[in-house]
Amino acid sequence: MSLPIVTLLQRVALFLGCTVAAIAASTSFEADATQRFHELTKGDVPGFAVLVARNGQVVFQGGFGLANIEAKVPIQPATKFRIGSISKQFTAAAVLRLSEQGKLSLSDTLATYFPDFPNGREITIRHLLTHTSGLHSYTEKPEFYGRVTNAITSSQLLAWFHDDPPDFKPGNGFHYSNSGYFVLGEIVSKVSGKSLGDYLKDSFFDPLGMKDTGIYTNSAPPPGMAQGYEFNSGKYEAALDWDMSWAGGAGALYSTVGDLFLWNEALFGGRVLNADSFQAATTPVSLPPNVGGMSYGYGLVMSTVKGLPVVSHSGGLDGWTSDLLRVTDQKCTVVVLANYLTNRAGSAPVEISHKLVEQLLADEIKKLPPPKEDSLANPKRFKDYVGRYDYQTAIMTVTIEGDALFAQLTGQEKFRIFPKARDEFFWKVTDAQVVFLRDDKGQVSAARHTQNGNSFRAPKLAADTVRLSTEALDAFVGQYQYGPMSILTVTRDGNQLLAQLTGQSAIPIFPTSNTEFEWRVVSANVRFVKGANGKVIKAVHTQGGASFEAPKIP
Repeated sequence: MSLPIVTLLQRVALFLGCTVAAIAASTSFEADATQRFHELTKGDVPGFAVLVARNGQVVFQGGFGLANIEAKVPIQPATKFRIGSISKQFTAAAVLRLSEQGKLSLSDTLATYFPDFPNGREITIRHLLTHTSGLHSYTEKPEFYGRVTNAITSSQLLAWFHDDPPDFKPGNGFHYSNSGYFVLGEIVSKVSGKSLGDYLKDSFFDPLGMKDTGIYTNSAPPPGMAQGYEFNSGKYEAALDWDMSWAGGAGALYSTVGDLFLWNEALFGGRVLNADSFQAATTPVSLPPNVGGMSYGYGLVMSTVKGLPVVSHSGGLDGWTSDLLRVTDQKCTVVVLANYLTNRAGSAPVEISHKLVEQLLADEIKKLPPPKEDSLANPKRFKDYVGRYDYQTAIMTVTIEGDALFAQLTGQEKFRIFPKARDEFFWKVTDAQVVFLRDDKGQVSAARHTQNGNSFRAPKLAADTVRLSTEALDAFVGQYQYGPMSILTVTRDGNQLLAQLTGQSAIPIFPTSNTEFEWRVVSANVRFVKGANGKVIKAVHTQGGASFEAPKIP
């Protein structure tokens, strides 16, 4: 539903995902794209709809793969998809429209609308829009996935996360919060006197001719919807079906590539917001020093693709991923909507949309000055950066080869990084930068990674971090019964253990002792227990102060 949250866990696979094959150079953009996308969707697999436009004119659109594998229904440009957190810009636009009409102020406090919320008198609507409210995201609660398939009322959901401890004092940090945008959707309803869906329909969808966009209702899905899939155990299967009553203003919309094209043309053409509101929406929030976060405005993310300024937002939930971007100076819109959740290289909508921009705007990109490398950098200083950095869902390992510095993310290729300034480096294979941070003693203690409008701090791991041999790791490989309907599958990839819960993606887990491992994206750990014969017989999972045993499946 959210940009970082596709399942329980935050993905960083795209941070350095450089394995996407470039579309072969040719005189025909459409032919090249079509060929490449047919290669990505060979066989009976889910796929995506895509649309590319420039200067208000569609230059390419199509559907690839199957909307429904079982019924062999192909994806068409008119196929409808759940769009996840792309929905946030619609919620933000609704808030801004009401502000323009004088019906609310971005300085209004949360307590104005929900008097009993903790910190409600300190949290403003502007904090909610920019993910700086400190409200803990309810999609990160351990119990979320056990509940999300059942319908819930908005009042029940608000009550469910109402008393969660805040992540930080309002305005003092950044944390992507679905709770904040769900609350914004409820504020729109309170102020307008309409449901969020009705307000969006009356204010935006109908006036703009967006006939195939709305709030998704599980009990009455619109005709022409795709089925969402996940890749598990070597095959695609129906994904966990979220009841979208859990998403609201944070991610409950469905749409088509054509409707989202209409939206982008209207948004960037001044037909959705006035000039002041649009400027505010596309201005990154100012964060305190040393606070990582995103280059986030109001429901929109500011970044670059090969040096070209871009305004965008992605979306993701089980079975669905999406990306909507605008290359602002070139007036180029790209929409990619997919009905799958997979780690397969080259298939993520963000990867696809960026490659399309690179291909369509290759001539403009060539005119841009290349990133400037610091030719005076002293390679003798590179030893300060060598080590392992905690990227939450993976480890970034930095090494030296000759006079060059290299960085490798768990499960990805090793790439050279180039000096830009003192302690600052960049990748040439992708738009990413890293700044190595020093402590009071001048020692490198962390790295700050920036890419796609997202920035975060990755602590440097101590040299004595527990490391286990591949033979030791193999002892834990297998399946564990996590409940009546859930199995945790543990696999090994090189020196890394991966844990995959039924319906979710495989995520790295890291050893804290010879038998204990932890997840880095959620506060959870697992302890493997051996029997008298020395073989693992069960796992003990601990999360949220509770533990349970999971027998190993023979």
